[in-house]
Amino acid sequence: MSTLDPTLDRAEGRFLAALRDLPPGHVRDAFLALMDDLAGFVREPHCTEMQSDGVPCTSASTQCDRCRKAALVLRRMRAEVPH
Repeated sequence: MSTLDPTLDRAEGRFLAALRDLPPGHVRDAFLALMDDLAGFVREPHCTEMQSDGVPCTSASTQCDRCRKAALVLRRMRAEVPH
């Protein structure tokens, strides 16, 4: 899905609705900055194993959407959020 595609799936719709419910202020601004940084990291984690030829890991067959580094960071953050 293109970032310019106006069609949202349910998860995206829930996220946008929750974002729009946040009151303006420093906490909302900090949240937006965090989400922007986190999205950039998850898109391109800049693994320490990145090779000079651009292959992100020691194995060219590893899929980036299953990146262990990104998954670990996301798990740690989720564990810290009260449910």
